[in-house]
Amino acid sequence: MIEQVRVVLIAPRNPLNIGAAARAMSNFGFTQLRLVNPYAVAFREARSAVNAGAILQGAREYATVADAIADCTLVVGTTAGTHRELQHPLYRLEYGGRLMRKHSGRIALLFGSEKYGLSNEDMTYCHWLMRIPTREEHGSMNLGQSAAVCLYELIRTAPKVKPEPRKQATSEAVERLTKLLEDVLERAGYVHDESTEAKTRRLVRRMRISEHDAEIWAGMLRQILWKIGQG
Repeated sequence: MIEQVRVVLIAPRNPLNIGAAARAMSNFGFTQLRLVNPYAVAFREARSAVNAGAILQGAREYATVADAIADCTLVVGTTAGTHRELQHPLYRLEYGGRLMRKHSGRIALLFGSEKYGLSNEDMTYCHWLMRIPTREEHGSMNLGQSAAVCLYELIRTAPKVKPEPRKQATSEAVERLTKLLEDVLERAGYVHDESTEAKTRRLVRRMRISEHDAEIWAGMLRQILWKIGQG
């Protein structure tokens, strides 16, 4: 997924926003940054900033959107999508993210200028549009914030290494632990009868304790028994 995505900033004018978008890319492992007709002063300033990093240094400039997305098989635009009539399918971020993760080719993720967002012409290059579900009263987001939220959505459900399953304690080990707990309760003066024994046995088994944890608990209970015996 990460290698497939090209982040495309269209006509960015603020070096801080360019830097914030690049930093968000670095945070989540994305490396391919493309800029369409950036404000030259802002781009130079962003690139020369301290710790600008390899992403900004390796960013590529294009004169047109068509050039920037030429090698991509899916083009997705981002928009607040609240104040104009759209001619494209518009999906919420979580659904759009799922669609993007299913795509096998190169993907261009387009972000418009800070002031106007994507123009109608920019959108004509998109297969569909995606929006972050912000509240209606304050729908727009800063360019860097938008990039960070969208990129996180793309990687957040990536397959993770499953932890090695715990080895469950045997019935024998669980029964040993149950008896130790019953001894502690009896010596501590807790009411001890057949009903208590049954409740204790059910309680211990509901814990579905692992072999390792059963040994630790048994050791702690033996220490408590020893301390009670010394008292």
